[in-house]
Amino acid sequence: MKIQKIETYPLFYKLPQPYGDANGYKHYRSCYLIRIITESGADGWGECVDWLPALDIGFKERIIPFLTGKKATDRLKLVGTVKKWHQRAATAVSMALTEIVAKSAHLPVCELWGGSFRSSIPVYASFQSYSDHPDWIRHSLSITEESVSNGFGKMKVKIGGRAFKEDMEHIEALQKTVGEGAEIILDANQSYDLAASRKWERCFSKWTNVLWLEEPMPMDQIQDYQMLRANLSIPVAGGENIKSAKQFLPLLTKKSIDIIQPDIMHENGIDDFFDTLKLARHFGIRVSPHSYDGVITRLYTLFFQASLKPWSKMREDAIEPVEWDAMENPFSELLPVKPVNGNVHIPQGEGIGVEVNMDLIKKYLWDGSSY
Repeated sequence: MKIQKIETYPLFYKLPQPYGDANGYKHYRSCYLIRIITESGADGWGECVDWLPALDIGFKERIIPFLTGKKATDRLKLVGTVKKWHQRAATAVSMALTEIVAKSAHLPVCELWGGSFRSSIPVYASFQSYSDHPDWIRHSLSITEESVSNGFGKMKVKIGGRAFKEDMEHIEALQKTVGEGAEIILDANQSYDLAASRKWERCFSKWTNVLWLEEPMPMDQIQDYQMLRANLSIPVAGGENIKSAKQFLPLLTKKSIDIIQPDIMHENGIDDFFDTLKLARHFGIRVSPHSYDGVITRLYTLFFQASLKPWSKMREDAIEPVEWDAMENPFSELLPVKPVNGNVHIPQGEGIGVEVNMDLIKKYLWDGSSY
């Protein structure tokens, strides 16, 4: 089953109004799709996110010539080579080759990993709370309130990008708006030190609907995370930029975190990502994967959560939620997979089980210009 050709689809969308987090504003959304096709006609889709010019040159001049003519079943060996050149490109290749094998065996992707434990996965609406609106708090409240009315029972909002007092005003207004109607996650994007992180405890101790505090400090400050975890009344989560199961070990062995949040896009292929999830289970740690960028990536994340053993013995079907990008992003429409009342049904067809919207790809195909 040799690889015959690889199609590439760099996609770009300029946002009419920027939005962002503590790291700054996003002015556009982009993604890079690939479709690997074998001589037998079996195909598979993959996705990565990075600067489009670099991805395009890398695929066309190095990765595609390397992969063409190779056996599609040699996934681990091929991905191992590609990740030396570009880690995120390797992730896209690993997705596409996995789907090819699944389709060739007439199986859903989950069946390749021994089957699934559940047919649907809970998701939370993920927001980039900051905007250049003069009244950014009111704007944030309007979009979060809409998500509740659309059935989301959980949401993630941003802190750390404004002064503590202003962020506090935002979250207190959010609590008044949604009340007990939604559970809330606060994400600081590693913008605090230990002292600033501790200031939030004055609120956590009186709020009953906060699920966790996400990445309040730089993730390499393990000792500070140990101290913070020992003094907070809610769980601490993080790890979206950690690149391998091995790199998660210090956090796990030193009990510095309650919930790990690996991201397929940042790891060395989907196999390494699944290793990370299973490692967390060995340590008895919860896993709520980060999946803000990429609709195909998010679908694979849902597949992995469906195939992951339950964390709790209290309910055999219990599973941690997955992130769902709730901001303006037309690429979310690339696949016909939508949450209903805060849950996503896992497609059961061969491969990823759904078709990619080619009309949408044509509409947002990047023209090669600078951005």
